[in-house]
Amino acid sequence: MDTSTTITHDEHRDDEASKLGMWLFIFTELLLFAGLFIVYGVYRYENQEAFHSAGKELSVPIGTINTVILLISSATIAMASSAIRFKNKKLTLRLLVVTLLMALIFMVNKYFEWTGKIEHGYLPGTDTLMNMEQGKVLFYGLYFFMTGLHALHIIVGVILITIVVIRVNKNTLSDENPVLLDNAGLYWHLVDLIWIFLFPLFYLIA
Repeated sequence: MDTSTTITHDEHRDDEASKLGMWLFIFTELLLFAGLFIVYGVYRYENQEAFHSAGKELSVPIGTINTVILLISSATIAMASSAIRFKNKKLTLRLLVVTLLMALIFMVNKYFEWTGKIEHGYLPGTDTLMNMEQGKVLFYGLYFFMTGLHALHIIVGVILITIVVIRVNKNTLSDENPVLLDNAGLYWHLVDLIWIFLFPLFYLIA
């Protein structure tokens, strides 16, 4: 009886440590992007007309669609966390697959958007961009770096969610130990939150 109590306590402690670790990670990521937002704010203040002009080159419809896509994906992974607690494995898997599908659509949209900008010579370091005014160089430098860093977070999130899908399918992740799914959800909400700030800064500036 004492042994059982100890095991239960240890498992609970590990779950709490895992959640705490994820929250600490999220906090450090928020600090990283907060620093980038401050840099963006300073450069925008110093180059208001150039940032305004460069922002017109971005597609607001694509940015809006990607925003809706990420909001949907956040909802589906949150519902997956609830579904697994109701022991509904099939629904959990479906919701996680929808989340992954939303992430794929986001990245496809972003790929075509980046490709279009690269073809127009807006990639940092290209002769076309370097011949533009300094404000536009800064704008597109920040655009590619910050949205690229966000895309990297999405790729990491996709890998994490894929691992969750595999474990749920193999019954090694269930209502008895849903912490990995919860942490994946927290991470994905972070990805969504970052985009919520990136969207108006770059796409709605004009």
